[in-house]
Amino acid sequence: MSQLFSPLKIKEIEFKNRIAVSPMCQYSAKDGFANDWHLVHLGSRAVGGAGLIILEATAVSPEGRITPDDLGIWQDAHLSNLKRIVAFIKEYGTVAGIQLAHAGRKASHRSPWKGGTAIAPEEEHGWQTVAPSAVPFTASEPAPLALDEAGIQKVITDFRAATARAAEAGFEIIEIHAAHGYLFHEFLSPLSNKRTDTYGGSFENRIRFLLETIEAVKEVWPAQYPLFVRISATDWTEGGWTGEDSIALATILKEKGVDLIDCSTGGNVPKAPIPVGPGYQVEFAESIRKETGILTGAVGMITNASQAEAIIADGQADIVLLAREMLRDPYFPLHAAHELGADIKWPDQYERAKPRKA
Repeated sequence: MSQLFSPLKIKEIEFKNRIAVSPMCQYSAKDGFANDWHLVHLGSRAVGGAGLIILEATAVSPEGRITPDDLGIWQDAHLSNLKRIVAFIKEYGTVAGIQLAHAGRKASHRSPWKGGTAIAPEEEHGWQTVAPSAVPFTASEPAPLALDEAGIQKVITDFRAATARAAEAGFEIIEIHAAHGYLFHEFLSPLSNKRTDTYGGSFENRIRFLLETIEAVKEVWPAQYPLFVRISATDWTEGGWTGEDSIALATILKEKGVDLIDCSTGGNVPKAPIPVGPGYQVEFAESIRKETGILTGAVGMITNASQAEAIIADGQADIVLLAREMLRDPYFPLHAAHELGADIKWPDQYERAKPRKA
């Protein structure tokens, strides 16, 4: 039996298989509102058989957006369109999740096909970015404003409110985005956190902001629903966040009630020497899972059925999160099931096209 197509139950939520659609920014929203692009993009992956779909990095505040085109959940008005998407995803037996995010110093940028460059606060559609310290991501970008304690508490409040809205919209998974050089990762890494107060310096201080946010989120997130955290397991840079730090953090997050660590890497240092290749981040999911006992998700150049099957079968991770491969092939799970000999249900409308066993 294919392990990739075995069910997985976390708390009260059961996934029909171990394939998840990784959060992928679409840069297609206006004022944070989801639209028909998001419905069709995400809905096609549900029709394609994924066990879990996690919506792209969704900003908990306007200033938390990477770009002016990001999805948002900072106001109740955003919920109507999100509810429509969630209902469609669930109709096809897929679990609907959402990644809650604040971009920190990497906010206020243009979308990739608009140049991807920073938008200065005084420019049209730009705003002041924030971070643990007034250190820009690159020397050519405007410096962020170092958050004071009131600013930190506002972000925590924003995540709490966004979590409550996510529950109201019908999502059954939330993932806190603490990776890729965004706000929480900036606090975690000594390369970007130069603070000398209780939120900087020691490992315990640098993780404090994330832990306080998790505590606030759990106050409003239904206890029967899983809570994920995405981390960058290493900065790939000397003096930065390390794999050992990630294991230590994962141990604490497990104690705090986090159910799964989504293991990515990098993003906090420009031009970091990342050894990109097939499955290049899987080792971190494996080591965190082995050392802490927490569930993990593997991501990063997972592109074919046999590779994904091996990751699950060999105990390297509990789910695989596919990104670009899901853009290339929304029906990857249906095709992978056929390749691995797993007999799964196709949508009634597509049943006549289902490949038959030889």
